[in-house]
Amino acid sequence: MITFLKGKELAASLRQELADKVKELNFTPKLGVILVGSDPASQLYVDLKEKAAAEVGIKVDKKLFPKNIDEASVINQITEFNNRKDINAILIQLPLPPQLNEQTIIETMDFKKDADGFHPQNLQAFLENKKSITPGVSQGIIKLVELAQQNLAGKKAVLLVNSQEFAAPLIKLLNQLKMEVEVITQLEPTVLLGADVIVVAIGRPHTIKSEHIKNGAIVIDVGTTKLGNRIVGDVDTSGLDVKNIFITPVPGGVGPMTVAMLLWNVYYLATQK
Repeated sequence: MITFLKGKELAASLRQELADKVKELNFTPKLGVILVGSDPASQLYVDLKEKAAAEVGIKVDKKLFPKNIDEASVINQITEFNNRKDINAILIQLPLPPQLNEQTIIETMDFKKDADGFHPQNLQAFLENKKSITPGVSQGIIKLVELAQQNLAGKKAVLLVNSQEFAAPLIKLLNQLKMEVEVITQLEPTVLLGADVIVVAIGRPHTIKSEHIKNGAIVIDVGTTKLGNRIVGDVDTSGLDVKNIFITPVPGGVGPMTVAMLLWNVYYLATQK
């Protein structure tokens, strides 16, 4: 039997909780957003974030740039956001076009306004147990893992990912749940079959099959790929119903939770003295 870990419902609850917190403030938090190019997926993600922000009472100042924009122009906009007292947090929608150095752009941000938690200073502080924000996608994944309400201490998690930056905070959070963590960058069936928790984020649709997942596992599918008119994940759910599996739906799983945790990060940044 498949049990879906419904991120959409959990995210709605978290947004309502956040809306109540924002109402208690004597000011309105504001998020500065930078979107470069016209990639449909990026536009959709920004629209969803903007809609969710309005729902919880956070204002958004969105700056749109053409795909061929030069790096200096983007950096100038980030610098403006850094210097504006009314902007509490900054979001740079990734990925960026190839002429822009993603790391340079991220490092231009004031780390104290980094809503995603991707700035090197924030990642380092988080990994060293210093006061910092946690990347929203990592927070969202952990909340979805916990939604399964399974005993995780001493169990094994496997991350099938193509980014060490993505994996690092997740490893730490899973270790805090007393889980052993192994990271792989390509399909290794034997390793996956030993996992009690699988997190997959490689952007290759239906890579993981039923035979790669053991009975009782928790599967967090971060992948989103458009196939025709459908959005699908990295996991092929056909055949999973013969096992007792917890899995996030795509769409409606990790995505809504990432947005919800991003907005909690904006609130956190806005309330820091």
